[in-house]
Order: sequence, then C-alpha cells, then structure tokens
Amino acid sequence: MVRDAADSIPLNSGLSNSQATAEADVFFVYPTIYTGKPKEKYPWNADVNDPALNRDIQTSTILNQASIFNGSCRVYAPYYRQAHLYAFYTDNPEDSKRALELAYQDVKAAFEYYLKFYHDGRPIVIASHSQGSYHTQRLLQDYFDGKPLQEKLVVAYLVGRAIPRKSFQHIAASEAPGATGVWASWNTFSRGYTPKSWDTYYRDALSVNPLLWNTSTEFASKELNTGGVGPRFTMLPQLSDAQNHNNVLWINKPYVKGRTFLRTRIWHRADMNLFYNNIRQNVALRLQTYLLQQSVSGNGPR
Repeated sequence: MVRDAADSIPLNSGLSNSQATAEADVFFVYPTIYTGKPKEKYPWNADVNDPALNRDIQTSTILNQASIFNGSCRVYAPYYRQAHLYAFYTDNPEDSKRALELAYQDVKAAFEYYLKFYHDGRPIVIASHSQGSYHTQRLLQDYFDGKPLQEKLVVAYLVGRAIPRKSFQHIAASEAPGATGVWASWNTFSRGYTPKSWDTYYRDALSVNPLLWNTSTEFASKELNTGGVGPRFTMLPQLSDAQNHNNVLWINKPYVKGRTFLRTRIWHRADMNLFYNNIRQNVALRLQTYLLQQSVSGNGPR
C-alpha cells in the first residue's frame, strides 16, 4: 500500500496509525488548496495531475486534517477537480455554479467508486473542511439522508463552512459526544469577533462545540482540549478553549508561547488543528458506540 500524509502521526503525541486494523472508513473531502494563478486552459477547476498542487494538498490538509482519522478509520481522501478559491468570490454566479458542480461530480464519482470497490458494508465517517464541506453536505443529502446508507453513518464532521441547521431531514445534529448517525459543524473566530458576512452566511448555521460536542453556549475551558496540532505538526496540549456564540465558535487566543502578540481573528485554517485530538477521540467513542449498538441489534459489521 502506498503511504501518504494521511498515515502521519503528530510529533510528541504518542498516537499511532491504526488503519490496518480499523473497523470503519472515513471519506474525507479536503478544502480549497487551488488558490494561485491558474496555469491551465480551463482555470476554474484544479488539475488532479498537477504534482505541485497535489504536494501542497498532501503537506497541508491531508497531513493536518485527514490524519486525524487514522486512529479509527481507513482514510479515503480522493483528489478532485476542486473549484478555484475565486469561485466563492466572483460576481458571475454561473462561473461559480459550473466550477462547484464539476468539483462535486468528481467527489460523487469518487464516493461511488469507494462504495463499489472498498466499502463492503463497513461503518462510514464523513469528514471535510471548507469547500470540502460544501460537497459533503450534498453527498449526505444524496446518499444518506433518509436512505439505506444512513444506517452505516457513524458521524459526519462538516467543518469550516456555514451549514444550515435544517440541511437534513433525517440526520440530527450532535448533542452528545457518543451520539451516532449525527453531524457536526463549526467555524472558528476570536472571541468578540463577528464576521462581516454573519447576517447572510452564518445566521442559520449550525455550530457544535468540538470540546463538548453539543450546540449549547456553555464555555469549554482549555483543560478539556486534549491536544491540538501546531505549525510543525506537533501535538500541543490544552491548545484552545471553545464556546458557541451566535452560530459561530469563539475561542480565546490559543495557549501558546507569545500568544499576547497573536492578532488573528479568523481561525478558519485551524478549525480542525485546534481540536485535533478531541476530534480523534470523538471518532473512536462514536465508533465504539455504533459497533455496540449494531452488536446488540444483531446488525454488526460484515
């Protein structure tokens, strides 16, 4: 098997890559990495055969985000013709629509390939960030929500995008750490900061606190954070606190050396890094609960 960044383990973490014995799969859809000047004839979507772009994908999102799941899941994180970052900012809605539709069709085709050749009835975790969550929201609607495959859903983490709380008819939001068949989403900002796009983008968004795994506005202290990952892929205990506020997630400055000098207000890139080990442990808990439920009902994994 070819190794990639999803097999990595943070420094100073004591964790291990357990994909060889994992009892579930994660289908991970990465965020927008295609942000530079287009080099191809068709600039709106990335070339999946671009080695430089794929290297950037591996050393950023796959390393820092997809690797979260290698303790409990086999990781499937296919390349896709992601829409260029400008698709989210262009004044031409038709260009945006076409670019995002093409990207989603790639994600959809990859998921169908996974189902046909790799799934084999195993429990499924869906995970994504930013543009990836735009696509996994549709994926859940098309393949899971009220459909037979929903029985295989352990949990869906749709992070880094404002997902409306009423996006799904049959998949509930997470309100407990061990709940199964649910979904969670959050968007991270500094305490006291309200995004300029709140009224049009976040007004109806779901926000689940990744230290409490519910939608309450209760403050979760850094002591509940079992480890985030820093810039050098190093585990940092008690990296951040968290509190839901007006459908976004507020944090105080991360508890690192020199935090006084941090001026960041939008923590989008670190939505998952800040809570790396809490997400990892949450996957394990929900999978354990899922397998127990299936065992009791006589519907254990094949």
